[in-house]
Amino acid sequence: MLDSNKKPTILFSDEQEQLLEVATNFCRDRFPMSETRKRIEAKEDLSKALWDEMAGLGWLGIAVPEEFGGSGLTLAEVVTVVEPMGEHLAGTPLVATTLAAQALLAAGTSAQKETWLPKICEGAIATLALSEPSGDWSLTSLEATATKSGDTLTLKGTKTFVSDAASADLVIASVSYEGKAALVLIEKTQLNNITREIVIDETRRSYRIELDGITVPASALLDISKTEAALAHIEQAACLLLSAEACGGTNGAINVIVEYLKTRKQFERYIGSYQALKHPTVDALLAMEAARSHLYYAATMFGEGIEGEIAVRMAKATSSSALAFASDRAIQFHGGFGFTYDCDAQLYRRRGIWCEAQFGDAAHHRAKLSDMLL
Repeated sequence: MLDSNKKPTILFSDEQEQLLEVATNFCRDRFPMSETRKRIEAKEDLSKALWDEMAGLGWLGIAVPEEFGGSGLTLAEVVTVVEPMGEHLAGTPLVATTLAAQALLAAGTSAQKETWLPKICEGAIATLALSEPSGDWSLTSLEATATKSGDTLTLKGTKTFVSDAASADLVIASVSYEGKAALVLIEKTQLNNITREIVIDETRRSYRIELDGITVPASALLDISKTEAALAHIEQAACLLLSAEACGGTNGAINVIVEYLKTRKQFERYIGSYQALKHPTVDALLAMEAARSHLYYAATMFGEGIEGEIAVRMAKATSSSALAFASDRAIQFHGGFGFTYDCDAQLYRRRGIWCEAQFGDAAHHRAKLSDMLL
């Protein structure tokens, strides 16, 4: 945590401002709602041309040191890219790839970093396989296993909610190895049993991976002595980026609300003139601003090289609640149309449920905060 004698400060660098502007323009042009709906029906996970364009902007290496081909910035700068992507419901592997890179930085061997981090910066897709059918949010409660025999590891178990696994060049899976939590690299050619999952957020690509029968070289194991700290870092990083996505989604839901309130008439009056609709809209805006304050304070701590668990958990809890409220109001304000599949409001509610369920919902983080603060 920051020095208790210091007043909390939210810093916003020139790099963040530039990235936010570029990302906002990019997402507005590349991810209009019409394209988002097309993605739901698309067979491929993501347009390769679009992904290559994102890689060309340097987004995949924002938080990767320059020695590995990255920009040498921090997750604070990644937040400013992820937030507008959340606003436009852009379902890309950016967050998954960024988190995989963080796992390599936190626990990868020198050889693993030198091999994979430059590839990621150039456009390789990577993802994490941390969840299991038990649904336990603790990253160290593992049923999947790795057993060593000579120079080979034999994997066993099931991983769920693996984002963009079918497109991934690299999957980093958590397993129990000799009674301890471990992380292991699985290359695309080694994956042999992947099933697309039906999830609430249809703009996502989520997969179930059966590890049984997969063998990898022992050198694929990340540094076991650093795994526990790496998993803690991954959890904090994931909560930070999910909070950014949720804050962006809240802004998107509010835009849907305001646009409808300005165009829909009832009794010859625009419905935005009714206090019963204006006041909840303002409540949604205030909730978003509060969540963004928590988000950018947590991002500031990451930027300063400090992982503030309290700040990150507060950001995750407040952003989850903000998106849930705004997207629910968007559906309600649209009346009967709001409950149909054709209404865009439901897409934000789906995104909110997905973001909240990953790495702990608001109630989970508030329970953790109560233990930490009280």
